[in-house]
Amino acid sequence: MSNSSRGLRSNVLGTFDTVVMAVAGSAPAYSIAATTAVLAGAVGLGGPAALLYCAIPMLGIALAFSHLSRIDVNAGASYSWVGRTLHPFLGFVSGWALVISATIFMVAGSLPAGSMTLALFDEGLADDTALSTVVGAVWFLVMLGVVLGGARLTVRAQLVMSGVELAILALFAVLAFLHTDNARVFDWSWLGFGHFDGVSGFASGALVAAFYYWGWDVTSNLSEETRDSRRTTGLAGLIGVGVVFVLFEVFTIAVNVVLSARQIEDNGANVLAVLGEEVWPGWGGKLLIVAVMLSTVATLETTLIQVTRTLFAMGRDRTMPSALGRVHRRWNTPWVAIAVVGAVALAMFVASNALGSVGDILADAISAIGLQIAVYYGLAGLAVVVAYRKRLLKSPADFVFGGLWPLCGALFMFWVFVEALGELSPSAIWIGLGGLAVGLAPMLRYWRKGSDYYRPARLDASRTVTADYVPEGPAAAHAAVHDGLPTDF
Repeated sequence: MSNSSRGLRSNVLGTFDTVVMAVAGSAPAYSIAATTAVLAGAVGLGGPAALLYCAIPMLGIALAFSHLSRIDVNAGASYSWVGRTLHPFLGFVSGWALVISATIFMVAGSLPAGSMTLALFDEGLADDTALSTVVGAVWFLVMLGVVLGGARLTVRAQLVMSGVELAILALFAVLAFLHTDNARVFDWSWLGFGHFDGVSGFASGALVAAFYYWGWDVTSNLSEETRDSRRTTGLAGLIGVGVVFVLFEVFTIAVNVVLSARQIEDNGANVLAVLGEEVWPGWGGKLLIVAVMLSTVATLETTLIQVTRTLFAMGRDRTMPSALGRVHRRWNTPWVAIAVVGAVALAMFVASNALGSVGDILADAISAIGLQIAVYYGLAGLAVVVAYRKRLLKSPADFVFGGLWPLCGALFMFWVFVEALGELSPSAIWIGLGGLAVGLAPMLRYWRKGSDYYRPARLDASRTVTADYVPEGPAAAHAAVHDGLPTDF
Protein backbone atom coordinates (compact mmCIF):
# COMPACT_ATOMS: atom_id res chain seq x y z
CA MET A 1 0.00 0.00 0.00
CA SER A 2 1.39 3.40 -0.91
CA ASN A 3 1.92 5.99 1.74
CA SER A 4 -0.68 8.27 0.23
CA SER A 5 -3.39 5.60 0.32
CA ARG A 6 -2.98 4.62 3.96
CA GLY A 7 -5.72 5.61 6.35
CA LEU A 8 -5.71 6.86 9.91
CA ARG A 9 -5.47 4.21 12.63
CA SER A 10 -8.99 3.07 13.53
CA ASN A 11 -10.49 2.04 16.91
CA VAL A 12 -7.84 3.83 18.99
CA LEU A 13 -10.11 5.97 21.19
CA GLY A 14 -13.00 4.97 23.46
CA THR A 15 -15.90 6.93 24.93
CA PHE A 16 -14.03 8.24 27.97
CA ASP A 17 -11.09 9.28 25.79
CA THR A 18 -13.30 11.28 23.47
CA VAL A 19 -15.15 12.99 26.34
CA VAL A 20 -11.77 14.10 27.72
CA MET A 21 -10.80 15.39 24.29
CA ALA A 22 -14.09 17.32 23.99
CA VAL A 23 -13.58 19.06 27.35
CA ALA A 24 -9.93 19.72 26.61
CA GLY A 25 -10.85 21.11 23.21
CA SER A 26 -12.86 23.89 24.83
CA ALA A 27 -9.95 24.55 27.22
CA PRO A 28 -11.84 25.59 30.37
CA ALA A 29 -8.98 27.25 32.27
CA TYR A 30 -7.47 28.90 29.19
CA SER A 31 -10.83 30.18 27.93
CA ILE A 32 -11.66 31.71 31.30
CA ALA A 33 -8.23 33.27 31.71
CA ALA A 34 -7.80 34.58 28.17
CA THR A 35 -11.37 35.64 27.46
CA THR A 36 -12.93 36.91 30.69
CA ALA A 37 -11.49 40.41 30.29
CA VAL A 38 -12.63 40.51 26.64
CA LEU A 39 -16.12 39.35 27.65
CA ALA A 40 -16.28 41.86 30.52
CA GLY A 41 -15.27 44.61 28.11
CA ALA A 42 -18.15 43.64 25.83
CA VAL A 43 -20.97 43.06 28.35
CA GLY A 44 -19.68 44.08 31.79
CA LEU A 45 -21.31 41.98 34.52
CA GLY A 46 -23.44 40.23 31.90
CA GLY A 47 -20.80 37.58 31.20
CA PRO A 48 -22.77 34.76 32.86
CA ALA A 49 -25.82 35.68 30.76
CA ALA A 50 -23.83 35.73 27.52
CA LEU A 51 -22.43 32.27 28.27
CA LEU A 52 -25.88 30.95 29.22
CA TYR A 53 -27.67 32.24 26.12
CA CYS A 54 -24.86 31.12 23.84
CA ALA A 55 -24.88 27.62 25.40
CA ILE A 56 -28.46 26.99 24.21
CA PRO A 57 -27.74 27.41 20.46
CA MET A 58 -24.33 25.79 20.96
CA LEU A 59 -26.11 22.66 22.18
CA GLY A 60 -28.11 22.84 18.95
CA ILE A 61 -24.86 22.80 16.98
CA ALA A 62 -23.60 19.90 19.11
CA LEU A 63 -26.82 18.03 18.25
CA ALA A 64 -26.16 18.77 14.58
CA PHE A 65 -22.66 17.30 14.82
CA SER A 66 -24.04 14.29 16.70
CA HIS A 67 -26.67 13.54 14.06
CA LEU A 68 -24.34 14.12 11.11
CA SER A 69 -21.60 11.93 12.56
CA ARG A 70 -24.09 9.03 12.59
CA ILE A 71 -24.39 9.05 8.80
CA ASP A 72 -20.92 10.18 7.68
CA VAL A 73 -17.73 9.18 9.50
CA ASN A 74 -15.11 11.56 8.13
CA ALA A 75 -12.06 13.27 9.63
CA GLY A 76 -13.10 16.43 7.81
CA ALA A 77 -16.40 16.57 9.76
CA SER A 78 -18.29 19.75 8.76
CA TYR A 79 -16.15 20.06 5.61
CA SER A 80 -17.60 16.75 4.38
CA TRP A 81 -21.12 17.16 5.78
CA VAL A 82 -21.76 20.65 4.43
CA GLY A 83 -20.27 19.77 1.07
CA ARG A 84 -22.55 16.74 0.71
CA THR A 85 -25.75 18.47 1.81
CA LEU A 86 -25.69 22.20 1.01
CA HIS A 87 -23.02 22.67 -1.68
CA PRO A 88 -19.36 21.63 -2.15
CA PHE A 89 -18.27 25.30 -2.22
CA LEU A 90 -19.92 25.89 1.15
CA GLY A 91 -18.35 22.67 2.41
CA PHE A 92 -14.93 23.94 1.45
CA VAL A 93 -15.65 27.27 3.15
CA SER A 94 -16.69 25.38 6.28
CA GLY A 95 -13.47 23.36 6.33
CA TRP A 96 -11.36 26.38 5.48
CA ALA A 97 -12.96 28.41 8.30
CA LEU A 98 -11.84 25.74 10.74
CA VAL A 99 -8.35 25.63 9.24
CA ILE A 100 -7.91 29.40 9.46
CA SER A 101 -9.41 29.76 12.93
CA ALA A 102 -7.26 26.91 14.24
CA THR A 103 -4.13 28.34 12.64
CA ILE A 104 -4.79 31.77 14.14
CA PHE A 105 -5.29 30.03 17.46
CA MET A 106 -1.72 28.76 17.28
CA VAL A 107 -0.72 32.35 18.09
CA ALA A 108 -3.65 33.09 20.41
CA GLY A 109 -2.95 29.88 22.32
CA SER A 110 0.82 29.62 22.25
CA LEU A 111 1.43 33.16 23.52
CA PRO A 112 -0.46 32.57 26.80
CA ALA A 113 1.27 29.20 27.17
CA GLY A 114 4.60 30.99 27.03
CA SER A 115 3.41 33.87 29.18
CA MET A 116 2.01 31.59 31.89
CA THR A 117 5.15 29.47 31.93
CA LEU A 118 7.27 32.58 32.47
CA ALA A 119 4.89 33.84 35.16
CA LEU A 120 5.65 30.75 37.24
CA PHE A 121 9.23 31.97 37.58
CA ASP A 122 8.97 35.75 37.29
CA GLU A 123 5.72 37.65 36.81
CA GLY A 124 7.63 40.54 35.26
CA LEU A 125 8.63 38.34 32.31
CA ALA A 126 5.03 37.35 31.52
CA ASP A 127 4.37 40.63 29.63
CA ASP A 128 7.45 40.26 27.42
CA THR A 129 5.83 39.44 24.06
CA ALA A 130 9.06 38.30 22.36
CA LEU A 131 10.06 35.97 25.18
CA SER A 132 6.51 34.66 25.54
CA THR A 133 6.52 33.92 21.82
CA VAL A 134 9.73 31.87 22.09
CA VAL A 135 8.54 29.83 25.07
CA GLY A 136 5.10 29.39 23.49
CA ALA A 137 6.74 28.17 20.29
CA VAL A 138 8.62 25.54 22.29
CA TRP A 139 5.35 24.28 23.81
CA PHE A 140 3.81 24.28 20.35
CA LEU A 141 6.63 22.15 18.94
CA VAL A 142 6.29 19.68 21.80
CA MET A 143 2.57 19.29 21.08
CA LEU A 144 3.32 19.01 17.38
CA GLY A 145 5.54 16.04 18.20
CA VAL A 146 2.86 14.45 20.40
CA VAL A 147 0.21 14.78 17.67
CA LEU A 148 2.64 13.33 15.13
CA GLY A 149 3.11 10.34 17.42
CA GLY A 150 -0.49 9.21 16.95
CA ALA A 151 -3.90 9.30 18.60
CA ARG A 152 -2.94 6.89 21.39
CA LEU A 153 0.00 9.04 22.54
CA THR A 154 -2.13 12.16 22.11
CA VAL A 155 -4.91 10.96 24.38
CA ARG A 156 -2.48 9.73 27.05
CA ALA A 157 -0.87 13.17 27.22
CA GLN A 158 -4.33 14.72 27.29
CA LEU A 159 -5.49 12.60 30.22
CA VAL A 160 -2.59 13.85 32.34
CA MET A 161 -2.86 17.53 31.41
CA SER A 162 -6.64 17.79 31.56
CA GLY A 163 -6.87 15.67 34.69
CA VAL A 164 -4.62 18.01 36.66
CA GLU A 165 -6.32 21.09 35.17
CA LEU A 166 -9.84 19.97 36.10
CA ALA A 167 -8.78 18.97 39.61
CA ILE A 168 -7.35 22.45 40.23
CA LEU A 169 -10.45 24.14 38.79
CA ALA A 170 -12.75 22.04 40.99
CA LEU A 171 -10.74 23.03 44.07
CA PHE A 172 -10.92 26.73 43.26
CA ALA A 173 -14.61 26.59 42.41
CA VAL A 174 -15.19 25.51 46.02
CA LEU A 175 -12.77 28.11 47.42
CA ALA A 176 -14.40 30.91 45.41
CA PHE A 177 -17.82 29.85 46.68
CA LEU A 178 -16.57 30.04 50.29
CA HIS A 179 -14.78 33.36 49.80
CA THR A 180 -16.47 36.29 51.56
CA ASP A 181 -13.79 38.99 52.01
CA ASN A 182 -14.64 42.17 50.05
CA ALA A 183 -16.94 40.07 47.88
CA ARG A 184 -19.70 41.51 45.72
CA VAL A 185 -23.13 39.97 46.40
CA PHE A 186 -24.39 37.65 43.67
CA ASP A 187 -27.09 39.32 41.57
CA TRP A 188 -29.58 37.38 39.46
CA SER A 189 -29.47 40.21 36.93
CA TRP A 190 -26.12 38.80 35.80
CA LEU A 191 -28.15 36.07 34.10
CA GLY A 192 -30.59 38.49 32.47
CA PHE A 193 -30.45 40.88 29.53
CA GLY A 194 -30.04 44.10 31.49
CA HIS A 195 -26.25 44.35 31.13
CA PHE A 196 -26.24 44.17 27.33
CA ASP A 197 -25.95 47.42 25.41
CA GLY A 198 -28.81 46.67 23.07
CA VAL A 199 -28.93 43.98 20.41
CA SER A 200 -25.48 44.74 19.01
CA GLY A 201 -23.97 44.57 22.50
CA PHE A 202 -25.52 41.16 23.04
CA ALA A 203 -24.14 40.01 19.68
CA SER A 204 -20.62 41.12 20.67
CA GLY A 205 -20.89 39.18 23.91
CA ALA A 206 -22.25 36.12 22.14
CA LEU A 207 -19.35 36.19 19.66
CA VAL A 208 -16.86 36.11 22.54
CA ALA A 209 -18.92 33.40 24.28
CA ALA A 210 -18.76 31.28 21.12
CA PHE A 211 -14.97 31.33 21.44
CA TYR A 212 -15.29 29.97 25.00
CA TYR A 213 -17.14 26.89 23.78
CA TRP A 214 -15.21 26.32 20.57
CA GLY A 215 -13.19 23.11 20.38
CA TRP A 216 -15.56 20.37 21.65
CA ASP A 217 -16.08 19.28 18.02
CA VAL A 218 -12.56 17.81 17.91
CA THR A 219 -14.36 14.53 18.62
CA SER A 220 -15.82 14.59 15.11
CA ASN A 221 -12.40 15.15 13.55
CA LEU A 222 -11.24 12.04 15.44
CA SER A 223 -14.18 9.95 14.23
CA GLU A 224 -12.10 7.75 11.93
CA GLU A 225 -9.89 6.86 14.90
CA THR A 226 -12.71 6.22 17.43
CA ARG A 227 -14.47 2.97 18.36
CA ASP A 228 -18.21 2.95 17.63
CA SER A 229 -17.70 6.47 16.30
CA ARG A 230 -21.24 6.96 15.00
CA ARG A 231 -22.48 6.97 18.58
CA THR A 232 -19.39 7.99 20.53
CA THR A 233 -18.25 11.21 18.83
CA GLY A 234 -21.61 12.97 19.03
CA LEU A 235 -22.28 11.86 22.61
CA ALA A 236 -18.84 13.03 23.72
CA GLY A 237 -19.40 16.42 22.11
CA LEU A 238 -22.69 16.91 23.94
CA ILE A 239 -21.17 15.88 27.28
CA GLY A 240 -18.20 18.17 26.64
CA VAL A 241 -20.45 21.19 26.03
CA GLY A 242 -22.35 20.44 29.24
CA VAL A 243 -19.20 20.11 31.37
CA VAL A 244 -17.54 23.28 30.15
CA PHE A 245 -20.80 25.24 30.44
CA VAL A 246 -20.89 24.49 34.17
CA LEU A 247 -17.22 25.45 34.59
CA PHE A 248 -17.60 28.66 32.60
CA GLU A 249 -20.67 29.77 34.54
CA VAL A 250 -19.13 28.99 37.93
CA PHE A 251 -15.92 30.88 37.25
CA THR A 252 -17.50 33.83 35.45
CA ILE A 253 -19.83 34.33 38.40
CA ALA A 254 -16.86 33.90 40.75
CA VAL A 255 -14.95 36.62 38.90
CA ASN A 256 -17.95 38.95 39.18
CA VAL A 257 -18.20 38.26 42.92
CA VAL A 258 -14.52 38.35 43.89
CA LEU A 259 -12.83 40.80 41.49
CA SER A 260 -13.50 44.45 40.73
CA ALA A 261 -13.90 45.81 37.21
CA ARG A 262 -10.49 47.48 37.54
CA GLN A 263 -8.82 44.19 38.51
CA ILE A 264 -10.36 42.47 35.50
CA GLU A 265 -9.36 45.26 33.12
CA ASP A 266 -5.81 45.64 34.44
CA ASN A 267 -4.96 41.94 34.39
CA GLY A 268 -6.27 40.94 30.96
CA ALA A 269 -5.12 37.39 30.25
CA ASN A 270 -4.12 36.85 33.89
CA VAL A 271 -7.60 37.09 35.46
CA LEU A 272 -7.61 33.55 36.84
CA ALA A 273 -4.28 34.06 38.58
CA VAL A 274 -5.63 37.19 40.28
CA LEU A 275 -8.76 35.29 41.30
CA GLY A 276 -6.61 32.52 42.74
CA GLU A 277 -4.53 34.99 44.73
CA GLU A 278 -7.68 36.56 46.17
CA VAL A 279 -9.24 33.31 47.38
CA TRP A 280 -5.96 31.63 48.44
CA PRO A 281 -3.17 34.18 48.98
CA GLY A 282 0.28 32.85 48.29
CA TRP A 283 -0.46 29.55 46.55
CA GLY A 284 -3.71 30.30 44.74
CA GLY A 285 -2.29 32.40 41.93
CA LYS A 286 0.50 29.92 41.17
CA LEU A 287 -1.81 26.92 41.09
CA LEU A 288 -4.24 28.56 38.71
CA ILE A 289 -1.36 29.65 36.50
CA VAL A 290 -0.41 25.97 36.32
CA ALA A 291 -4.02 25.10 35.41
CA VAL A 292 -4.10 27.74 32.65
CA MET A 293 -0.74 26.65 31.30
CA LEU A 294 -1.83 22.99 31.16
CA SER A 295 -5.18 23.96 29.64
CA THR A 296 -3.48 26.05 26.98
CA VAL A 297 -1.04 23.32 26.04
CA ALA A 298 -3.86 20.75 26.06
CA THR A 299 -6.03 22.79 23.71
CA LEU A 300 -3.07 23.42 21.41
CA GLU A 301 -2.98 19.66 21.04
CA THR A 302 -6.70 19.32 20.25
CA THR A 303 -6.59 22.28 17.85
CA LEU A 304 -3.67 20.70 16.02
CA ILE A 305 -5.76 17.56 15.66
CA GLN A 306 -8.68 19.52 14.22
CA VAL A 307 -6.68 21.44 11.66
CA THR A 308 -4.45 18.55 10.57
CA ARG A 309 -7.35 16.08 10.25
CA THR A 310 -9.33 18.62 8.22
CA LEU A 311 -6.34 19.26 5.94
CA PHE A 312 -5.84 15.50 5.68
CA ALA A 313 -9.45 15.09 4.50
CA MET A 314 -8.97 17.94 2.01
CA GLY A 315 -5.77 16.40 0.68
CA ARG A 316 -7.46 13.01 0.41
CA ASP A 317 -10.28 14.63 -1.58
CA ARG A 318 -7.78 16.63 -3.64
CA THR A 319 -9.42 19.93 -2.81
CA MET A 320 -5.99 20.89 -1.47
CA PRO A 321 -2.59 19.46 -2.47
CA SER A 322 -2.85 15.67 -2.33
CA ALA A 323 0.36 15.46 -0.28
CA LEU A 324 -1.68 16.66 2.72
CA GLY A 325 -3.49 13.31 2.59
CA ARG A 326 -0.31 11.31 3.19
CA VAL A 327 -0.13 9.25 6.35
CA HIS A 328 3.02 8.28 8.28
CA ARG A 329 3.82 4.58 7.85
CA ARG A 330 4.53 3.98 11.54
CA TRP A 331 2.21 6.35 13.41
CA ASN A 332 -0.71 6.53 10.95
CA THR A 333 -0.87 10.31 11.32
CA PRO A 334 -1.12 12.92 8.52
CA TRP A 335 2.52 13.94 8.79
CA VAL A 336 2.60 16.31 5.81
CA ALA A 337 -0.40 18.26 7.14
CA ILE A 338 1.24 18.39 10.57
CA ALA A 339 4.52 19.69 9.10
CA VAL A 340 2.74 22.35 7.03
CA VAL A 341 0.71 23.60 9.99
CA GLY A 342 3.86 23.70 12.11
CA ALA A 343 5.77 25.77 9.55
CA VAL A 344 2.91 28.24 9.02
CA ALA A 345 2.29 28.66 12.75
CA LEU A 346 5.96 29.30 13.49
CA ALA A 347 6.00 31.99 10.81
CA MET A 348 2.94 33.55 12.41
CA PHE A 349 4.68 33.56 15.80
CA VAL A 350 7.38 35.77 14.32
CA ALA A 351 4.86 38.06 12.59
CA SER A 352 2.75 38.39 15.75
CA ASN A 353 5.45 40.40 17.47
CA ALA A 354 4.65 43.31 15.15
CA LEU A 355 1.06 43.47 16.38
CA GLY A 356 1.80 44.69 19.90
CA SER A 357 1.33 43.29 23.37
CA VAL A 358 0.05 39.85 24.33
CA GLY A 359 -3.28 41.39 25.32
CA ASP A 360 -3.71 43.21 21.99
CA ILE A 361 -2.94 40.07 20.01
CA LEU A 362 -5.39 38.02 22.07
CA ALA A 363 -8.25 40.51 21.73
CA ASP A 364 -8.05 40.69 17.92
CA ALA A 365 -7.40 36.97 17.48
CA ILE A 366 -10.32 35.91 19.69
CA SER A 367 -12.72 38.20 17.83
CA ALA A 368 -11.48 37.02 14.42
CA ILE A 369 -11.76 33.36 15.42
CA GLY A 370 -15.30 34.03 16.65
CA LEU A 371 -16.35 35.10 13.15
CA GLN A 372 -14.94 31.93 11.60
CA ILE A 373 -16.47 29.70 14.26
CA ALA A 374 -19.87 31.24 13.55
CA VAL A 375 -19.48 30.38 9.86
CA TYR A 376 -18.65 26.69 10.12
CA TYR A 377 -20.89 25.96 13.10
CA GLY A 378 -23.78 27.73 11.36
CA LEU A 379 -23.30 25.78 8.13
CA ALA A 380 -23.24 22.48 10.05
CA GLY A 381 -26.52 23.44 11.72
CA LEU A 382 -28.13 23.92 8.30
CA ALA A 383 -26.54 20.73 6.93
CA VAL A 384 -28.22 18.45 9.45
CA VAL A 385 -31.66 19.84 8.58
CA VAL A 386 -31.07 19.03 4.91
CA ALA A 387 -29.64 15.58 5.64
CA TYR A 388 -32.53 14.64 7.95
CA ARG A 389 -35.30 16.48 6.10
CA LYS A 390 -37.21 13.27 5.24
CA ARG A 391 -37.21 12.09 8.84
CA LEU A 392 -38.06 15.28 10.71
CA LEU A 393 -41.80 14.65 10.85
CA LYS A 394 -41.54 11.00 11.93
CA SER A 395 -41.41 11.85 15.64
CA PRO A 396 -41.27 14.89 17.94
CA ALA A 397 -37.71 13.94 18.92
CA ASP A 398 -36.54 13.91 15.30
CA PHE A 399 -38.21 17.27 14.69
CA VAL A 400 -36.75 19.00 17.76
CA PHE A 401 -33.29 17.44 18.08
CA GLY A 402 -32.56 16.79 14.42
CA GLY A 403 -34.21 19.88 12.96
CA LEU A 404 -35.57 22.75 15.04
CA TRP A 405 -32.84 23.06 17.68
CA PRO A 406 -29.90 22.76 15.25
CA LEU A 407 -31.64 25.19 12.86
CA CYS A 408 -32.08 27.72 15.64
CA GLY A 409 -28.41 27.24 16.54
CA ALA A 410 -27.40 27.89 12.93
CA LEU A 411 -29.54 31.02 12.64
CA PHE A 412 -28.14 32.30 15.91
CA MET A 413 -24.57 31.83 14.66
CA PHE A 414 -25.27 33.69 11.42
CA TRP A 415 -27.05 36.48 13.27
CA VAL A 416 -24.11 36.89 15.62
CA PHE A 417 -21.75 36.98 12.63
CA VAL A 418 -23.67 39.78 10.91
CA GLU A 419 -24.23 41.85 14.06
CA ALA A 420 -20.62 41.54 15.18
CA LEU A 421 -19.29 42.98 11.93
CA GLY A 422 -20.55 46.38 13.02
CA GLU A 423 -18.93 46.14 16.44
CA LEU A 424 -15.47 44.63 15.94
CA SER A 425 -12.25 46.50 15.34
CA PRO A 426 -11.06 46.82 11.72
CA SER A 427 -8.06 44.59 12.42
CA ALA A 428 -10.25 41.80 13.83
CA ILE A 429 -12.56 42.01 10.80
CA TRP A 430 -9.62 41.95 8.39
CA ILE A 431 -8.15 38.91 10.14
CA GLY A 432 -11.50 37.11 10.23
CA LEU A 433 -12.83 37.84 6.75
CA GLY A 434 -9.44 38.05 5.08
CA GLY A 435 -8.58 34.58 6.30
CA LEU A 436 -11.78 33.22 4.79
CA ALA A 437 -11.18 35.02 1.49
CA VAL A 438 -7.76 33.46 1.09
CA GLY A 439 -9.47 30.08 0.73
CA LEU A 440 -11.09 31.10 -2.55
CA ALA A 441 -7.82 30.55 -4.42
CA PRO A 442 -7.34 26.82 -3.64
CA MET A 443 -11.09 26.20 -3.85
CA LEU A 444 -11.35 27.52 -7.42
CA ARG A 445 -8.10 25.91 -8.51
CA TYR A 446 -8.99 22.38 -7.40
CA TRP A 447 -12.58 22.72 -8.55
CA ARG A 448 -11.30 23.45 -12.04
CA LYS A 449 -8.96 20.45 -11.79
CA GLY A 450 -12.00 18.21 -11.29
CA SER A 451 -11.83 16.95 -7.70
CA ASP A 452 -14.49 14.32 -6.97
CA TYR A 453 -15.42 16.35 -3.89
CA TYR A 454 -17.26 18.74 -6.21
CA ARG A 455 -19.44 15.85 -7.48
CA PRO A 456 -20.64 14.56 -4.12
CA ALA A 457 -22.81 11.62 -3.17
CA ARG A 458 -25.56 13.38 -1.25
CA LEU A 459 -26.10 12.73 2.45
CA ASP A 460 -29.60 11.51 3.21
CA ALA A 461 -30.41 10.16 6.68
CA SER A 462 -33.46 8.34 5.35
CA ARG A 463 -31.21 6.00 3.38
CA THR A 464 -29.57 3.12 5.20
CA VAL A 465 -27.14 0.40 4.20
CA THR A 466 -26.60 -3.15 5.28
CA ALA A 467 -23.27 -4.39 6.54
CA ASP A 468 -22.64 -5.96 3.15
CA TYR A 469 -22.23 -2.55 1.56
CA VAL A 470 -19.78 -1.10 4.04
CA PRO A 471 -16.11 -1.33 2.99
CA GLU A 472 -13.54 -2.02 5.68
CA GLY A 473 -11.79 0.99 7.15
CA PRO A 474 -12.44 4.72 6.99
CA ALA A 475 -10.34 5.26 3.86
CA ALA A 476 -12.25 2.56 2.00
CA ALA A 477 -15.54 3.95 3.22
CA HIS A 478 -14.53 7.39 2.00
CA ALA A 479 -13.62 6.03 -1.40
CA ALA A 480 -16.94 4.19 -1.59
CA VAL A 481 -18.84 7.42 -0.96
CA HIS A 482 -17.33 8.98 -4.02
CA ASP A 483 -17.98 5.85 -6.03
CA GLY A 484 -21.68 6.37 -5.39
CA LEU A 485 -22.36 3.69 -2.78
CA PRO A 486 -25.08 4.36 -0.20
CA THR A 487 -24.13 7.07 2.20
CA ASP A 488 -24.66 5.76 5.73
CA PHE A 489 -21.05 5.39 6.86
